[in-house]
Amino acid sequence: MRSSRLAALAALPVLAFAAACGDDDEENAGAAATPAATATPDAAAEEAGQDIVALAQATPELSTLVDAVTAADLGGTLQEDGPYTVFAPTNDAFAAVGQDTLDQLLAPAGKDQLTSVLTYHVVPGETVAADLEDGQRLETVQGEELRVRIRGDEVTVGGATVTQPDVDAANGVVHVIDGVLLPPEA
Repeated sequence: MRSSRLAALAALPVLAFAAACGDDDEENAGAAATPAATATPDAAAEEAGQDIVALAQATPELSTLVDAVTAADLGGTLQEDGPYTVFAPTNDAFAAVGQDTLDQLLAPAGKDQLTSVLTYHVVPGETVAADLEDGQRLETVQGEELRVRIRGDEVTVGGATVTQPDVDAANGVVHVIDGVLLPPEA
């Protein structure tokens, strides 16, 4: 059983991720932010049955991820399909990539590369933190694998540290990470 305290902590940045994922229906985006303001993010997601995108849209710390998901036209997939496990980089993680690189990815000409980078953060199925094992390899939607490392209480995936695990969504789970994962060809 997952710790509700960890899940609540994990949900904060994840809510921003979903918010930024580019729901064209502004009415739904506003509704997604309302429950999070009055309850823990995990409880709000369960009550509203929020998908991964709605969770991200409600989390300011994931706004760059939301912008990226919008630019790559992946919002619809992350709203309707699933279940997915999403490793969601924070705004600080995107800042570390560098503004020039980020601008290049977000430009219309960078859409294919951006899609490859973003789908490298998504694993089919729902994998909660308790299911992760040291040395495990997770096949991403992009087609490459991410390697899991566990050292004491620290869990890394593809070299990025999981800072907030197990944020539940109606169509999967989100783990907030402190780095942007780049596929081998990126």
